[in-house]
Amino acid sequence: MAAAVRAVRRRPPTALEVVVLADTHLRHGLDGLPDRVIRAVRGAGVVLHAGDLTSPNALAELRGCAETHAVLGNNDLELRAALPEDLVLELAGVTVALVHDAGPARGRAARLQRRFPTAGVVVFGHSHVPLVEEGREGQLLFNPGSPTQRRRQPHATFGRLLLADGVVRGRWIEIATV
Repeated sequence: MAAAVRAVRRRPPTALEVVVLADTHLRHGLDGLPDRVIRAVRGAGVVLHAGDLTSPNALAELRGCAETHAVLGNNDLELRAALPEDLVLELAGVTVALVHDAGPARGRAARLQRRFPTAGVVVFGHSHVPLVEEGREGQLLFNPGSPTQRRRQPHATFGRLLLADGVVRGRWIEIATV
């Protein structure tokens, strides 16, 4: 007699592709973003913006493309009533903290771990310098740089986070400058 075979339905792993922006300084909407960034935003599950968006139109257009979470940057005068200074949210089993200015590099890991003790990843901006590094107690510190104002960096950049079942991987993406 043959043994009965029973199919077991497994829950598919939760995975989420997140586009991360900061320091875009968009004055009139998304027109100032490079095409590569626009395509990434339109294909994203979620967009995180770590401040200095500067334009209510740009915020509205981002929200029209994908689920968007943003925080207030030091240049976001027109968005003071619309955005929080920091934000903690749960995405695909990962606690994500979002803030504009993480302060000086010295002591940053300890400072962010104290401020956001439950976060698996802390996303920040302000410096326009892309960064992916491990902080304290395994916390990932992530700055996507800027896709519009590279300052002293060799390339403009934006970021991607892959969140899956409580695990986070981050990378920043260089945008060719003409």
